[in-house]
Amino acid sequence: MTEIRTPRLLLRRWDDDDLVPMADINADPRVMHWVDDGAVHDLDHTAEAIERWEEEWDEEGFGLFAVELLASGELAGFTGLYVPDFLPEVGPAVAIGWRLGQQFWGQGYASEAAQATLEFALQDRGLDHVISISRAGDTASENVIRKLGMVLERETTHPVHGHPLRVHAIDLTEYQA
Repeated sequence: MTEIRTPRLLLRRWDDDDLVPMADINADPRVMHWVDDGAVHDLDHTAEAIERWEEEWDEEGFGLFAVELLASGELAGFTGLYVPDFLPEVGPAVAIGWRLGQQFWGQGYASEAAQATLEFALQDRGLDHVISISRAGDTASENVIRKLGMVLERETTHPVHGHPLRVHAIDLTEYQA
């Protein structure tokens, strides 16, 4: 089983106990504001998403990690790698993404988890190019992206929802662990 420990977090595969806390995160309009069309997701949608994330682990050798706080064992959300099929113009590509419950915002958890995931992508999985996709105006995500050392590669539009997106990237040659 793939796990990564950081000073405050455990990044791990998903288990059954993660469904309800992740569904609570996905049901929060503030959390979902910058995701797709901004709609919240219910328990069934979250269960289907976790199943897809686990399938991606099996098919690709990477995926979205459940992010657990080491101090309390609480599920904070996810971070990890995914193939951004919804945006074919960037393909073939692997993207890094994250989503944390609002009670975990502003404490550096997203940056800590994303940095560990980027190291995993470049060093463990041998990827030489990783992107991150954010909605224009999502300053919190842009701050995490900047901390990862990613640079703006292109601006585009979401093909389904029509809002502006920003695609940032980093190459292994630019990466400083």
